[in-house]
Amino acid sequence: MLKRRLIFALLWQKGAFWLSRNFRVSKAGNLGWLEKNYNFAVIADAIDELVVLNVSREPGHMHDFAADVAALCAGVFVPLTVGGGIRSLDDAALLLRNGADKLLVNTPLYEESELVRELVATYGSQCIVASIDYKRTTTSTEVYSQQGARGTGHSVETAVARAVELGAGEILLTSMDRDGTGQGYDLEVLRRVAATTSIPVIASGGVGNFEHLAAWLEDPLGTAACTANIFNFLGGGLREARDHIVSRGIPLATWEPGWRG
Repeated sequence: MLKRRLIFALLWQKGAFWLSRNFRVSKAGNLGWLEKNYNFAVIADAIDELVVLNVSREPGHMHDFAADVAALCAGVFVPLTVGGGIRSLDDAALLLRNGADKLLVNTPLYEESELVRELVATYGSQCIVASIDYKRTTTSTEVYSQQGARGTGHSVETAVARAVELGAGEILLTSMDRDGTGQGYDLEVLRRVAATTSIPVIASGGVGNFEHLAAWLEDPLGTAACTANIFNFLGGGLREARDHIVSRGIPLATWEPGWRG
């Protein structure tokens, strides 16, 4: 069985890192706060990948964002997926030069599809992660762009089909209803999507305890689980989460803490 992945997400806006609940953000602290309150070596030992998402609704912060990504890379040695605000090949190149391993795209999937094709042609499908944010409706689902501010007219299924057609290599699927609530993933939608698409689906939105992570990762369709709740995982929490998942027999990669010497 292929190894599952545990992914941690950080939200960035105007030089600071933020928490999100139902896509309404509140400030946690700047990079100095992050370095003070986290042991970056512990983070690197505990997760398989790190996502850093620019949630600023205002343009013009890409160079500041890239600088903080570069500073973060200096202390956290894990694969890094970076996105938010990518509107050109130059934006993508800037983030990759500053430490990104993969690029996360959301709004361009619906409003600038040719840019997504260009990113795939330039960097390959394995570099492009499609971020799909949705809410449930009474009969289906509705997908949103622009940091959850604009309805796209797509259901989850049609948005995923669009992302696959454009060449994305993975889907980050986020329930806006569950985001920051601690109620657990929307497993019904995750399973439905993962069963009908050919690319990996990363679960996002709703983690409140280790069992929520395990519930998706032990599912035959579950390849990766992401959490962005900073305060639930201060200190050794991420390491404890990984140990819990491994103890359940879920195939995560294993290594000794401090393996870098």
